[in-house]
Amino acid sequence: MKRLILTAFAVALGAGAAHAATLDDVKKKGFVQCGVTGGVPGFSAPDASNNWSGLEVDFCKALAAAIFNDPSKVRYSPLTSTERFAALSSGQIDVLSRTTTWTMSRDTTLGISFVGTMFYDGQGFMVRKADKIASAKDLSGASICIESGTTTELNAADFFAANKLEYKPIVFVSQDETVKAFEDGRCDVYTTDSSALAAERSKFAKPDDYLILPEIISKEPLGPVVRSGDDTWFKLARWTYYVLLEAEELGVSKTNVDEMKKSENPSIKRLLGAEGDFGTPLGLDKEWAYKIIKGVGNYGEIYETHVGPKTPIGLARGLNALWKDGGLQYSPPIR
Repeated sequence: MKRLILTAFAVALGAGAAHAATLDDVKKKGFVQCGVTGGVPGFSAPDASNNWSGLEVDFCKALAAAIFNDPSKVRYSPLTSTERFAALSSGQIDVLSRTTTWTMSRDTTLGISFVGTMFYDGQGFMVRKADKIASAKDLSGASICIESGTTTELNAADFFAANKLEYKPIVFVSQDETVKAFEDGRCDVYTTDSSALAAERSKFAKPDDYLILPEIISKEPLGPVVRSGDDTWFKLARWTYYVLLEAEELGVSKTNVDEMKKSENPSIKRLLGAEGDFGTPLGLDKEWAYKIIKGVGNYGEIYETHVGPKTPIGLARGLNALWKDGGLQYSPPIR
């Protein structure tokens, strides 16, 4: 069944070739249409006035800043896990920036291209402290709330089979439904990416009543996605992500970027358009990277604002630190 579903997606995504001039279309309509979650704090979530914020939202804002010199030129489409790829294939959205795991089957069969890994994550489990469960190995016989259409379903099946444990999956279409079912006591355990567990726990009335178990059972590289077949749009998206990393590595931030335009450091001069022209091949001007940093900041600023240790989400950089600090985040040279 999975193969049939993937094939159907691939056929549908063949229509993606009809959207080969995405940048032209975006410029013409005046905004980037960004696919997001229905609301995961720290990643993509609206406030009471429907103003969206989060690490993944800031990627969409960075694209808008590069194109329009205005990070507000974004419209958001909340999508469930099962809706997201069809929305991208049909042209309903220009970019999907919604806690999407980069897997081989998605990369090779759906007609989509992963831009990069905005967040290195892994799947975990959350339980009620009152149940006195200390390890995922103690979950035999447990009922588990899971969102459908995700790698979470497959990872859980693999984990329990590998450890010869029984479990009862209770599957829901959306993340909101899944979380509510767990809060309402319809299942013993909630499983998803560990960052999302921390984000959802921060919204609970009594977060301290819940425990995220220590086991991480999968690799979940999360990143934005575009349709395949439009190299200009793909490379614009990819280098927007790299600019965020390069700016952090060079110490160029939202607050000092104007001062940094006077720097004699050749790497900073190239980044900010004072030397060379790296915007024209992307369909933009020489200051495209300056506009990104001025509009949304560098990767470190975005991380600390939305999910870092001083936020309610409280996530250490870990694998998401720059390579020079022991992490995996790394930009190829801009030259």
